[in-house]
Formats: sequence, structure tokens, C-alpha cells
Amino acid sequence: MNLLLRVVRTIDGLNRAVGWGVMWLILAATLISAGNAVVRRVFGVSSNAWLEVQWYLFAAVFMLGGGYAFLRNAHVRIDFLSAKLSARSRNWIDVVGIVVFVLPLCVMMIKLGWPLFERAWASGEMSSNAGGLIRWPVYLLIPVGFALLALQSIAELIKRIAFLLGRGSDPLDHTGPSEAQMLAKEIAAAEAQKAAVARPGA
Repeated sequence: MNLLLRVVRTIDGLNRAVGWGVMWLILAATLISAGNAVVRRVFGVSSNAWLEVQWYLFAAVFMLGGGYAFLRNAHVRIDFLSAKLSARSRNWIDVVGIVVFVLPLCVMMIKLGWPLFERAWASGEMSSNAGGLIRWPVYLLIPVGFALLALQSIAELIKRIAFLLGRGSDPLDHTGPSEAQMLAKEIAAAEAQKAAVARPGA
């Protein structure tokens, strides 16, 4: 079990890094969208390539962020029902859900998505829009995104089994600070540091 828990930490670290990287893609998509709007309004110029870059970035956020969402337990969950269950019952439900639904879905999507990427790579498939982009990078997001989700599903499965065997804490324990509270704390710390730097003699 100790070896499996080390594997879990490695997978968690991978998806945490991917998740933080994906957050920057949201900023990039926002800036590109704003830039496109300004150029189109002011200069009357538009580019299908830059429009498709926005779609690709959105696809990357959606596909690559699934594993990170699972890591943070940020996915949709029927809380008013799960709150009525014991910790062991909630973890058993997750074990069944991961084994019966999530992992088979990931395997199926990887098997379907990889040939799609291979064909686009081999043919050099391009967008049908004038000035559009090559397609294989966005097709590659399908198997890569579901592979990251599959890895995180395995990590979450190990965490739940470890808890059920009495070898770990409850991965579904929500008694700690919420995502919003953690974000507010980080913002407050950043503002305090900025204020300290701005003070003379700081």
C-alpha cells in the first residue's frame, strides 16, 4: 500500500501541475478574444486562425482539466444525498463509480480518440475555414485528456481503498476550507504582500 500511495502522490503532482498550467490557458484565451474584438472593431480585420486558437485553448482547458477537477473533488456531486451517508458509504459509492463508469469511459475514449489523431497527423488535416489551423493538436487533446483523467481515477480509487482499509484519511472529507475560502485567503495574502512592498521603507 505504501508503494501505491507514492504512486498516488506522483499522479496528484502531475495533474496539479497540468491544472495550474491550464489556468493560464484561460487567461490566454481571454486576451486573444479581447484582442480579436478590438482589431475587428477598430481596423475591420478578422482572422479565422486566431478565432480557432480560442477554440483550441477552450478545448485544452476542458479536456486537460478533468483530472485536476477530480483531484480537487470539484466535479458535480449530489451533495444533499451524499451528506446523509456515512463516510464509508460515500467512499464505496465512489469506488463502484470509478471502476464501473469512469475508467471504462476513459479507456473507450482513448481507443476512439487515438486513431482520430493518427489520421489527422498522417494526412495533415487542416480546418475547412479559410486561414484555419491544422487539426491534429486539438484531436490529440482527446486521448491525452482522458489519459490524465484515467490516471487520476486510479489515484482516487487507491485513496478510497486506503481509507476503507484504515490506511488513509477520508478523501471525501469536506470539513476543511472550501475552494472559495482558499482562493480568498490567497488573494488576501497577495494583497497584503503588495501593500507591504508599496509602503516606503518596506
